[in-house]
Amino acid sequence: MYKIAVIPGDGIGKEVILEGIRVLDAAGKRFGFSFEWQTFPWGCDYYVANGEMMPSDGIEQLRSYDAIFLGAVGTPGVPDHVSLWGLLIPIRREFRQYVNLRPVRLLRGITSPLRNKAAGDIDFYVIRENNEGEYSNIGGRMYTGTEEEFVVQESVFTRKGVERIQRFGYELAKKLNRKHLTSATKSNGIVFTMPFWDEIFAKLSSAYPDVETDQFHVDALCARVVLQPEFFDIIVASNLFGDIISDLGPAVAGSLGIAASANLNPEREYPSMFEPVHGSAPDIAGKGIANPIGQIWSGAMMLEHLGQPEAARVIEEAIETAIDDRNVKTPDLGGTATTEELGKTIAEIVAG
Repeated sequence: MYKIAVIPGDGIGKEVILEGIRVLDAAGKRFGFSFEWQTFPWGCDYYVANGEMMPSDGIEQLRSYDAIFLGAVGTPGVPDHVSLWGLLIPIRREFRQYVNLRPVRLLRGITSPLRNKAAGDIDFYVIRENNEGEYSNIGGRMYTGTEEEFVVQESVFTRKGVERIQRFGYELAKKLNRKHLTSATKSNGIVFTMPFWDEIFAKLSSAYPDVETDQFHVDALCARVVLQPEFFDIIVASNLFGDIISDLGPAVAGSLGIAASANLNPEREYPSMFEPVHGSAPDIAGKGIANPIGQIWSGAMMLEHLGQPEAARVIEEAIETAIDDRNVKTPDLGGTATTEELGKTIAEIVAG
């Protein structure tokens, strides 16, 4: 039995999380394992009621779980920097979830906004550094509201942090036999951190002679993701660049609603966290039309991490069967199915 901490969060997170659990339970029944789900009602509603996104001992409450299954974070009226820095980012950092792994794949049954792209033409991974880089809380603001007002925001790139995320990229290339690793940089304009990033990437390459490498300035890289997405196998990037690229990728693959992610502590010293990328989407929350695929696919990534690769594969195949062979699609994919209808269809296929 796997003990899973569930944080539905806000907006459509509360809707899609139910379908993720439904599909995971179906997989467990088929493959002979089970889950103990414990729900934590943390998020923006909790913040409005209590003045904090989670209790002061929230991290300790989560520490004993095998994994964390998160829906979404964010509500109008609660500033994004409050919601993210009060819940999601502390979990990622306290539990050393320094790898954010995001698959980008054009699935059967989905039409890409790019012309002449078929299923399989777009199929790569984005590895985003998740604990440091541009997203630091070092800096400040002075002379607020005056003509002399200024702000300082520091980036933090440590040798340990850069080496471990890039090494994860090299190792993933070997593991998946996708031996083309691309580094995102901007060393022509960011004079200290990015040359440092480039130097470490080049140094590590000597230990992985079978992995083909290249690097692109992030603006040119984004252009190529649009013009030639089939070029990429694995992209490794800093926190900010990885965030941007891993939203662009699912967009060209058809919908942010399918975007899955894993926040990994590769050493397994702490629980890892699995969440869709699409956010809380308050504009459609409560309408029952949110696409649950991002949540369900994140659940498949959780099973892979927990040592159930066959069950994970079956879920991924069931997603494509549901939207292609059975044509059950939510509005973002051009269909009329509800969140629950798509979730139930995928769970039925997984059950066999």
